[in-house]
Amino acid sequence: MTMSDQPTPSAILDGVDLRALAASLSTPFYAYSAGAIRARVQGLQRALDGLDARLCFAVKANSNIGVLHLMAGLGVGADIVSAGELWRARQAGIAASDIVFSGVGKSADEIAAALDAGIWKFNLESADELALLQDIAYGRGVVASAAVRVNPDVDARTHAKISTGRAENKFGVDIDEARGWFANAGRSPNVRLDGLHAHIGSQILELAPFEQAIARVAAFWRELREAGHRIDSIDLGGGLGVCYRAGHDRPIDPDDYVAVLRRELHDFDGRIVLEPGRYLVAEAGVLVTRVLRVKHGRGRDFLVLDAAMNDLQRPALYDAWHDIHVVQDASAPLQCYDVVGPVCETGDTFARDRVLPRCAAGDLVLIGGAGAYGASMSSNYNSRPLLAEVLLDAGRYAVVRRRQSFAQMIANEQLPTAWSEA
Repeated sequence: MTMSDQPTPSAILDGVDLRALAASLSTPFYAYSAGAIRARVQGLQRALDGLDARLCFAVKANSNIGVLHLMAGLGVGADIVSAGELWRARQAGIAASDIVFSGVGKSADEIAAALDAGIWKFNLESADELALLQDIAYGRGVVASAAVRVNPDVDARTHAKISTGRAENKFGVDIDEARGWFANAGRSPNVRLDGLHAHIGSQILELAPFEQAIARVAAFWRELREAGHRIDSIDLGGGLGVCYRAGHDRPIDPDDYVAVLRRELHDFDGRIVLEPGRYLVAEAGVLVTRVLRVKHGRGRDFLVLDAAMNDLQRPALYDAWHDIHVVQDASAPLQCYDVVGPVCETGDTFARDRVLPRCAAGDLVLIGGAGAYGASMSSNYNSRPLLAEVLLDAGRYAVVRRRQSFAQMIANEQLPTAWSEA
């Protein structure tokens, strides 16, 4: 149910005509196919059939509660990295017992909130965090279940800004340090170290880095088992890549990925946890936008859209490619454009030298692969209101976030009429 690489006059996604929807809602907005999300979730669940496995959706990829509610209905838990994501997941109906808490910078208040909620597991990333969790759990008279995030020092062969499994990255601890945590586990009686966790990066399109990382984690687990440490869960994070560029990106088949799990962890009798984010939602979403104008510059033409870098930051942050489709007659002559937004930054560019059908003001444009790290990373830069988000499902649609008004955008701001002294 993802968009074709070719322009289409009807632009049907999950049975909904996006041209008609754009006439009703006004652009720009995000549209997500519930059917495509279900297909991804169920495909991964089928690949895992026969394993004691839990899927925990990486909420950071798409934190809309409508999307999270869909995940809950499919039996998917949540991988969170903040108290805000915990709150969203619970509001969407995801059970606390299906939530894992990751991230290098958990605050004392966030740890306390997660303990009070009764989440399943903390993924610990530093000795300081282990000590803090021990202190807070002791104060509440509870025992927290935790996994040690090990850094396997594996090159994920992805963009440097989304690589997380190298020794120089900020994430996790090396295996030598983790070994010491288990040896001294008795010093933290309110933290039950019963899990291992590893996540080497995002948008990974080769199987080899996964094979290397999983083998290292499996070897460490066997070492711990021989030393008498009981490990109930091994969390292998996410990272499965998606197709952003038709005919170029070749994602890993989930059956091939799970075959690695089955081989490397064939004798593991605990639960295997996966934290897919992008893989479940990226290709299910499009950013629906319109051409404001075509600007003819010296040596190049600019296609100026009503969407901007504050709405979809990936191209500006990572030089990321997104397929772009113009909704018009496919017989229109082709032309080369720089596709840009109206924000006052040269970085507000979605694509350079992109060959598209010749465009005019008012043409509808679809930016593909926008279901992950689109709306969740958006901002009010240039005082632009946050976009609407719409969930599509078999010919129906539901607005799952209304477009922000100007009044809502400044609702928490105030004039300095009351002054205080610190």
